[in-house]
Amino acid sequence: MTSVAIVTGASSGIGAATTRRLAAEGFHVLAAARRAERLTELVAEITAAGGQATAVTCDITSDESVARLAEAAAQAPGPVTLLVNNAGGARGLDPVESGSVADWQWMYDVNVLGTLRVTQALLPALEASGSGTIVVVSSTAGLTVYEGGGGYTAAKHAQTAIAGTLRLELCGRPLRVIEIDPGMVKTDEFGLVRFEGDEERAAAVYAGVPGPLVAEDVADCIAWCATRPEHVNIDRLVVRPRAQAAQHKVHRV
Repeated sequence: MTSVAIVTGASSGIGAATTRRLAAEGFHVLAAARRAERLTELVAEITAAGGQATAVTCDITSDESVARLAEAAAQAPGPVTLLVNNAGGARGLDPVESGSVADWQWMYDVNVLGTLRVTQALLPALEASGSGTIVVVSSTAGLTVYEGGGGYTAAKHAQTAIAGTLRLELCGRPLRVIEIDPGMVKTDEFGLVRFEGDEERAAAVYAGVPGPLVAEDVADCIAWCATRPEHVNIDRLVVRPRAQAAQHKVHRV
């Protein structure tokens, strides 16, 4: 029977790349995101390539929407063995003293409470499979702070705390928890969302950086971790481009 994977934030960036990769690995992927049209296009692409995927419109900031995702999982054509909590994002690059409370609230709701909602809703199905894997896509921002990143790093530190706590609480049950922490990943939308559509500011983040990560690099890491033998748990995988030695140390040409 085909194993089912669920990927949130699947309409673009790392989520879309992960959906494609897991389908290529043989999973039937439930691609979950808010933008139905993009999901339909992604599923059509995967199906044309011989893979299996289903679009599920889902807003992870809504309890009702996440409940419908769980219902879709219950109707999936196989056991749900993998959940990739990928949906998230950043808004603003302001210091703490002038940061927008609304931006901080959005980041907490999407990154932290979104992960909580989806994990709680899908945990019974993952455990019932007899070998479930929960992937939390956090960030190197969840490991260290940087100026202007207070809201985002706070949210990602909280997301990292969820992963670590879950691993302790689920010990002894047929479930594993994997945390993926990417550094600089150049995607189409992350910077644009952060800077409210300002293409120049978004591009400046990666200016001169030779070989930033791309979405497919992170998808490759997720797929590798998720397809290890079931007794192997990759607790945390930190992945940066070679040009980024640390959060504050980036080589530019």
